[in-house]
Amino acid sequence: MTDTPATILVVDDDPFTAELTAMIIEMAGFETVIAEGGVDALEKMQENPALLAVVSDLNMPFMSGVELFGELRQQGFLQPFLLISGEDPARLRAAHPAIDAVLAKDERLQENLAEVLESVIAGF
Repeated sequence: MTDTPATILVVDDDPFTAELTAMIIEMAGFETVIAEGGVDALEKMQENPALLAVVSDLNMPFMSGVELFGELRQQGFLQPFLLISGEDPARLRAAHPAIDAVLAKDERLQENLAEVLESVIAGF
């Protein structure tokens, strides 16, 4: 067993939000790799096949978080996938039940993201 922290892919087309999300994840003890959108995420997955999970924004140009999820599953990536959105998480969760977790981009994201990420990974 290695002491190297698990690496999470953070996907967001907004660099500031991506950095903030990565910081929250790193504070929870994980390493992060940032992708600027879905297309970049697919490239990062090729470069880092041992990624433990993906945390993705929903609304991005060229490829949404939901489309990225579908493409990753088609490519055989079965690790946890968490979707973050300003939209209603319950509605998104109901519309996309195969996604492991859907979180709101709100003032509680810092607490919720770390907690849900650890829970989803532990249950995997």
